[in-house]
Amino acid sequence: MTSVNDIRPTIAPVRLATALSGLDIEGFFGADGAPASIADTELMLRGVTVSSDDCESEWLFVAVPGLKQHGIRFAHAAIEAGASVVLTDEEGRTQAHERGLGVPVIQVADPRGVVAQLCANVYTSPATRLTTMAITGTNGKTTTSYLMRAAIASRFPHASLCGTVETHVGPISFEAVRTTAEAPVVARFLAATEQYECGAGVIELSAHALSLHRVDGIVFDVAAFTNLQHDHLDYYGDMENYFQAKALLFTPEHSRRGVVCVDDKWGRRLAEQATVPVTTVSALTEQDADWRVRDVTPDQTIGRTVFTLVDPSGAGHRVAMPILGEVNIQNTAVAIVSAVSLGIDLAEVICAIEDAPQIPGRMEKVNPVPGGQPLVIVDYAHTPEALEWTLRSTRELTPGRVVVVFGTDGDRDATKREHLAEIAAREADVLWVTDENPRTEDPQSIRDYLLRGIRSVRPGMEHVTEVTTCRRDAVRLAILAADPGDTVIITGKGAEWYQEVQGIHHRYNDVPVAAEVLAGDVRSHE
Repeated sequence: MTSVNDIRPTIAPVRLATALSGLDIEGFFGADGAPASIADTELMLRGVTVSSDDCESEWLFVAVPGLKQHGIRFAHAAIEAGASVVLTDEEGRTQAHERGLGVPVIQVADPRGVVAQLCANVYTSPATRLTTMAITGTNGKTTTSYLMRAAIASRFPHASLCGTVETHVGPISFEAVRTTAEAPVVARFLAATEQYECGAGVIELSAHALSLHRVDGIVFDVAAFTNLQHDHLDYYGDMENYFQAKALLFTPEHSRRGVVCVDDKWGRRLAEQATVPVTTVSALTEQDADWRVRDVTPDQTIGRTVFTLVDPSGAGHRVAMPILGEVNIQNTAVAIVSAVSLGIDLAEVICAIEDAPQIPGRMEKVNPVPGGQPLVIVDYAHTPEALEWTLRSTRELTPGRVVVVFGTDGDRDATKREHLAEIAAREADVLWVTDENPRTEDPQSIRDYLLRGIRSVRPGMEHVTEVTTCRRDAVRLAILAADPGDTVIITGKGAEWYQEVQGIHHRYNDVPVAAEVLAGDVRSHE
């Protein structure tokens, strides 16, 4: 399977002293553990990594302290793979000496905090020679990133993409395991974008990526914001901290200009707080903004939602959105305005957007023409707000019942679970409760949260089924129990290729599983 290990841009070897330029070095120790001089070393570097299984000859391995264990534990594996030098903190350096690594060790106060600068030195800051776009927000990042790439196609037909579903650059494409990759992968992604002459790169940016310095030193040509909703509070503690992490993107250190959706209070605050020029967009509200969405109409004849995008001069422009769901009006408008802010003609942008292909796992129709079967849709909605929007949009498309298959993640913010379930109970007709990514939690305890939330809305638990076996069973049972005219929407995982249980990523994807069920359903042959 193609993976991050296949992103190997060709670069000229860099002297170690050059690679460390601008870093605050606390100490340099030779292979024997004794203090040494960086200026005297002849070491050359060809790459940087924070992962021992993504390493090659003459690379520098950064051993980062983690929540559960220190990265220095993996130094031997990195060295066996070719790492010729290790960078770490004082604790890591002490352990390195005890372990006798046999390679030079560089000590800094904050290894994670210097990785981006280190990568810029080794990979020669490719972002400065590319057009770059970033998208952040709680919901809509993936959809907007795909739409951004489509929107700039008239100028950059081969633009690269790095995000939650996949990383795609030149001939390389692989499934992602996190929204924003670690700094060395981002740096190599951008270097490959330049090498393959893509011209532009679009990156999904999580709050974690900004907080953990994964894109330090990159100044995006345009940064966009969709919304801020209840999520990741297990890490940030409260919405204020979460917001401030997102707001980092809209500073001169990270962007040249911003496009901010002001449908929620956080977007309005961000537009005021940002220290770069900002263009505002309102899509789902009547909020005053530079660009506004009006006259939203679901057009059943073409199977699309049509709306008018009003530009700052007051002129209206018809847009036939290429993806289902009212919430995606916001994503589409933000993508259009972001492309226009790069100087691309609005008519070209709208035309390109309308020709965009279906986005994996985002209101994705598994059977676009259902015939004698229920319509089946897969969507990533995993926050209370996103689920509410998604189910309401599904209701507009559905002559029969709305059937939802859903769960919620383990080892993540538990405070949203009952609220998520309450919304499902209010907005859907039939509920199938299953597992998502339990991670290290007991799946039953996670489902119990959801069942409590459902019971608060439906005390009698009418049309609610808990599936305790596996998610595949829940998808199968829900589809087979639904009637023609119903819509079965499978939420929470979108295009994720795995289900994580006790630290193991089991290969699983809702879309092919649902397609398999539909193919075996006798109604498909009527």
